[in-house]
Amino acid sequence: MPVPVPRPRAIPAVESGQAPAAPIGGPSKEETPRKEATVVDNAATTTNLTLLLIEDDPGGSPIVPDLLDSAGKPIRIRTARNLTEAERLLTDDVHCILLDLALSAPGRAQGDEDELAVLRHVLELAPRHAVLALTASGDAERGAEAVRVGAQDYLFRDELDGRLLSRAIRYAVERKRSDTAERKLAEGRLRAQENRRLERGLLPTPLLDGSSLRFAARYRPGRSRALLGGDFYDTVRTPDGTVHAMIGDVCGHGPDEAALGVELRIAWRALTLAGLCGDELLNTLQQVLEHERGDDEIFATLCTVDIAPDGRRAGLCLAGHPSPLVARPGQRPRLLPYDNNGPALGLLPGARWPRMQVELGSEWSLMLYTDGLIEGRVGDGGERLGQDGMVEMVGRQLAQGLRGEELLQAAVNEVRELNGGELTDDVAVVLLDRVP
Repeated sequence: MPVPVPRPRAIPAVESGQAPAAPIGGPSKEETPRKEATVVDNAATTTNLTLLLIEDDPGGSPIVPDLLDSAGKPIRIRTARNLTEAERLLTDDVHCILLDLALSAPGRAQGDEDELAVLRHVLELAPRHAVLALTASGDAERGAEAVRVGAQDYLFRDELDGRLLSRAIRYAVERKRSDTAERKLAEGRLRAQENRRLERGLLPTPLLDGSSLRFAARYRPGRSRALLGGDFYDTVRTPDGTVHAMIGDVCGHGPDEAALGVELRIAWRALTLAGLCGDELLNTLQQVLEHERGDDEIFATLCTVDIAPDGRRAGLCLAGHPSPLVARPGQRPRLLPYDNNGPALGLLPGARWPRMQVELGSEWSLMLYTDGLIEGRVGDGGERLGQDGMVEMVGRQLAQGLRGEELLQAAVNEVRELNGGELTDDVAVVLLDRVP
């Protein structure tokens, strides 16, 4: 028995006193369906719902009472006798499809046992639309299978009336909206999990086997919910016993800057293990940056330190980067010399980066950091912490007996408190300690 649907006619006044509404029914062949709203989003509140009926003999169906949405507005109906017509009428203002499962799917061969082939075809054709499956009375198993395949609900042909169909349409639209939101949420969570695993894998593992130096690091990206930003660091020990440490900062805070920082870190490790250092190494890194950056205005600051095998002296190269802090027992912390600071990588072709020799002594702590640690605000004013404020802060924390990871955690926490909230810039800090 064909499904009962309203014939095109005028809608009587709604009981609440509304004026007579527009007639319902599908557009004529000359009429182009008008787009009223997106398929599911806010469909019930922004416009009249539109139903697309796909049934082989809609014109011969008896009339049912008026179909109304939850706001008392008439539900418009379009009719298609086959999937070819349905595809033409399936515009963005259609919110729900009522599909007769008795229809044959295109290309279905004689004897094909897939009774839901037509439903699968419609779901592929209209992945963003709510779908109601229409089946014969007593065939609840087929209807339930249709829901498992992807329909929002199923209805029996000879049990339809206007009230049931109206409610089923509203329910299907809302359920499709909910399903879409849940799917997007699940996809977002999956992407976030994958990104976290990827970013964790891209953070360096220091190669310090055989060294007596103690290593600690803290990393806090400025991007919301990110694990990796444009700051990068690394530490390796070469076969001659020299410990090489590096910290850098790519300008910007997005995923492209984070990717470039990872590339520079990996390149630095490979070049360092290959025996390069100082000006030769930084010149090669600048070439890497120039080839990998997406914009000619992108640059990166860098600080490299190579500590002699005896641990008492080091070579220092600065490429537009803040100078490291050194602390010794019984002395106030201070910054290493930065008079020969060269330009940031990517700014000047053919630039040079002098290597400075510095004396460390027998016992010391060396802290490398990015500007996120010193550019936070202090209180409500516009004053920034700066390098002097950082030196004073770290000296006070050392006097309290903080060392290693505890020192770095306390430093980052205090900078955030002074800033009055989360820092907007990435923060990376590396600490190397030599204790006889």
